[in-house]
Amino acid sequence: MGRHQENIDQDKQVQQQLIASGGLPRHVAIIMDGNGRWAKERGYPRVAGHREGVNSVRDIVRASAQLDIPYLTLYAFSTENWKRPHNEVSVLMNILMRFLRAEMQEMRENNIRLNAVGNLNSLPKPVQKQLHSSMEELSGNTGLTLTLALSYSGRWDLLRAVQTLALDVRGGKLSPEDITEELFRTYLTTSDLPDPDLMIRTSGELRLSNFLLWEMAYSEIHIASVYWPDFRRPHLYEALTDYLQRERRFGKTSEQLDGEEVPARTYVQKIIDAFTRQ
Repeated sequence: MGRHQENIDQDKQVQQQLIASGGLPRHVAIIMDGNGRWAKERGYPRVAGHREGVNSVRDIVRASAQLDIPYLTLYAFSTENWKRPHNEVSVLMNILMRFLRAEMQEMRENNIRLNAVGNLNSLPKPVQKQLHSSMEELSGNTGLTLTLALSYSGRWDLLRAVQTLALDVRGGKLSPEDITEELFRTYLTTSDLPDPDLMIRTSGELRLSNFLLWEMAYSEIHIASVYWPDFRRPHLYEALTDYLQRERRFGKTSEQLDGEEVPARTYVQKIIDAFTRQ
């Protein structure tokens, strides 16, 4: 009991230091990679990795809400994932259904709003029904917006946006001269979300995997070496600490940033010290 309480106190200390930095990202996006390899290395079927990955989702959502991060987007199922074996896809859909049902009360109590992006009409009908029901029930919440990217890919979203935009031009609603970056982003399924400040990918892989291709133009990228089922809040804190040490220039020079408001970094060493005491 004493050790458990000590861990809770250390966790709160790290969170307080991160919040005090004043520079946490508004939007964190995560590519949850490595479930299958995690299971294979342990001699388990691939689905065991997906099931254990749900525990990581639960912990990261909780920690993000506690840190007052406004937006968290999880790459849960890509359009390419439909090519996986039928049994694995069925298990993934069942896991999603169970997650939505099991976590409703906690999300409600923690003021979490649920959102989803992607070709949602391609999901099985029961999943669509549960997803829309859950989003509607949590729509009035004002805390963390948890977005699940489901049957999603960046290229799919860009192509869909271009097609819709072309229809509006052909229909006389727009002229080509009206098209700007700001207008174009309103045609994306992510139009209600700010661009990610930080993208985390687990399993050590160095690729975007067709995720938020337009939105991540200036996102900071953190690669975690652990597989997603092993990714827990200390790994999130490491990614955030790494983020706080970055200089985000958005095409400017370091000299141009002098005098501008930048994330506070006086807390970074304190956060690192808190990690070493765990």
